Amino acid sequence: MTADLQNPIFHDETKAREALEAVRWPDGPVCPHCGNADQDRIAKVEGTKRSHRPGLYYCNECKGQFTVTVGTVFERSKVPLTKWWLAAHLMSASKKGISAHQLHRMLGVTYKTAWFMAHRIREAMREDGTFGGPLGGEGKTVEADETYIGKRDKPYVSPHRRGLPYTKSGKSGGAQKRTVVALVERGGRVRSFHVQHATKKSVREILVRNVDRKSVLYTDESRLYTETGKEYEGHDTVNHSAKEYVRGMIHTNTIENVFSVFKRGMRGVYQHCGEAHLFRYLAEFDFRYNRRSGLGYSDAERVAEIMQNAAGKRLTYRRTCEAQIA
Repeated sequence: MTADLQNPIFHDETKAREALEAVRWPDGPVCPHCGNADQDRIAKVEGTKRSHRPGLYYCNECKGQFTVTVGTVFERSKVPLTKWWLAAHLMSASKKGISAHQLHRMLGVTYKTAWFMAHRIREAMREDGTFGGPLGGEGKTVEADETYIGKRDKPYVSPHRRGLPYTKSGKSGGAQKRTVVALVERGGRVRSFHVQHATKKSVREILVRNVDRKSVLYTDESRLYTETGKEYEGHDTVNHSAKEYVRGMIHTNTIENVFSVFKRGMRGVYQHCGEAHLFRYLAEFDFRYNRRSGLGYSDAERVAEIMQNAAGKRLTYRRTCEAQIA
């Protein structure tokens, strides 16, 4: 990481802006207002006036002005782009995340600014459901499991089960805990979802929307997957309650490892997360796992993808505080 931090994009505002332009516009500027990409119809406004900010462009199609930050999570931000690049680098290179307090100290910004920067970068990390297509496929294996973390912000009382949880009970159960369902393709990508309740219906909806039916599905003995598993090429389980964790190639150790890194980060680094923001933290950990060094990604490539994916994801304070639960 030390060598990377000598990069001028972390110190020179002009270099940082030019680097963002190269990532967002590899073929030249594109107007975010009308979508015009004709370079003959886009002019760079040189600094002839003191009011002209660096990197300003003029679109002759819609008669609008824009810079590289318009239409991104960096729009209208007073934080220098050099600090945005550094924050994105730190968040993408830290396997278990980096706290807003640590960003606040390292970037020299207020804690409130660091917290909001971190959420904007998580928004840039967020992948839509079409990223890379469905998980698995012919001859491939997908593991599915659910986990419970933290305490619900609002206690849940089931109208049908007299307050009992849908699945596990006791201290490890999901009665009053936040529920996360995750799918991972062995040697490939992961997708995690924060759901209100892990039921057969909600789990099936997640599976059929994200996993190719030609895949082989491995789960634990939970009845959440019994019927849905029949819709796939194959479905095998391991019996954790009988202390069976591996039977040949049948196991859920891959998804358990994903949960392990996520929980260590949430408990050891972030320590607390409001339920309304849990989906953003899941997106952050999914992003790093899907671009891990084992798949050939470097820190620089992860940062470049964050900056590229920042487009079209304008995030205001109100939207940051909204809950998004599947």
